[in-house]
Amino acid sequence: MPSSDFNQIGPIVELIVLTNPQSVLDVGCGFGKFGVLAREYLELWDGRGRYGDRTRRIDAVEAFEPYITPLHRFIYDEILIGDAGGIIPGIEHAYDLALLIDVIEHQDRDAGHALILACLAKCRNVLVATPKFPGEQGSLFGNPAETHRSSWQQADLQALPNCFIVPHRDSLICFAGKDAKRVWSARLRARLTRDDGSVNSP
Repeated sequence: MPSSDFNQIGPIVELIVLTNPQSVLDVGCGFGKFGVLAREYLELWDGRGRYGDRTRRIDAVEAFEPYITPLHRFIYDEILIGDAGGIIPGIEHAYDLALLIDVIEHQDRDAGHALILACLAKCRNVLVATPKFPGEQGSLFGNPAETHRSSWQQADLQALPNCFIVPHRDSLICFAGKDAKRVWSARLRARLTRDDGSVNSP
């Protein structure tokens, strides 16, 4: 769906804020929720500057152009339309953080793994979230890309370089990349969540 499990919003936003990226690539942006949250908590939350000033680059990739609305055009600096696996290798801009939130289950396993690696090649860090138990799902809203094609286990994501997993009841949430150790340490220090802490430290 162009939406995602609301229970994972807190941990994901915490990781975005702790990463403190100057640039974000929201892959499979869907409804645009995480673009909005990144823009809000990276630029408005600390109260600096004037309302509406933009200091961060937040771009999106979306396979299904009908999802794009005036909200997306307001939030994102650039929106790239098409298959992420084909688009990302050709992107010239480097990003501090790529968001792959409820995206890889819409790929077969080889394509999903290749997409994560493509993001890691273009971005300092990648934040992946995928349902632990994706249900059967076909085309929705006229979008064949909504079909669920794979399911993922924790071991699949733990194999990524420099990564840690954030425990969550319903979602696999993995942070991987060059800043993983810093973000891991900051998350533990801040005690921003009430879970038992992350596993598989980078």
